[in-house]
Amino acid sequence: MRMTLVNVLIVLMSLVTGPEKVAAQQQTAPPPSKFKMMTVYDDEDWIPLQYTCGVTDGSSPRLQWSDAPQGTMSFALIFHDTDAAPAKGAMDVTHWILWNIPASARQLPASVQPNTSPDGIQQGKNVRGVNGYQPPCPPVGARPHHYIFELYALDAKLNLPAGSSRADLSNAMDGHVIGKASFVGIFGEGIDDKTWRWGITKLP
Repeated sequence: MRMTLVNVLIVLMSLVTGPEKVAAQQQTAPPPSKFKMMTVYDDEDWIPLQYTCGVTDGSSPRLQWSDAPQGTMSFALIFHDTDAAPAKGAMDVTHWILWNIPASARQLPASVQPNTSPDGIQQGKNVRGVNGYQPPCPPVGARPHHYIFELYALDAKLNLPAGSSRADLSNAMDGHVIGKASFVGIFGEGIDDKTWRWGITKLP
């Protein structure tokens, strides 16, 4: 009988202390990230023609971001097409990569030229082997593609030379990412931008 009472007391004590432990864990859980980015078009909307291959001199849009994590020492950017993978490789199409964007920066100006390094920013190889921006350019008449800007907050500057590949950048960032913001644009060649939402699947 004595053992039974002891067991009951243990159960009651666990019931009392359980909610307190849960509350303590909830109090110590990190708040959700507010790190976000934006550009001249809305998230998951059609990319304006001037930033695509729909014009002969398609250029990069201006990008802005806010609420980067504390401890950010630099930013890196990857712009890629998630609906295309050349030669069925593991990596999709790389349209633009940059790194060592200053931690104090809150925007990237429009029309960044290839093979330049404004404010010490380094550019790497896109799908065409050029160190710069490659405008979105899916096959004419194909289902519109998703193009994603991914901005990474890093706890260090990267010792990576200009002209490096996306794989090189990913390896250099490994273990240094403390935050990520993303932004999606959609574009299709030869498709009416007023009725383009047919067949589009929302990304997870």
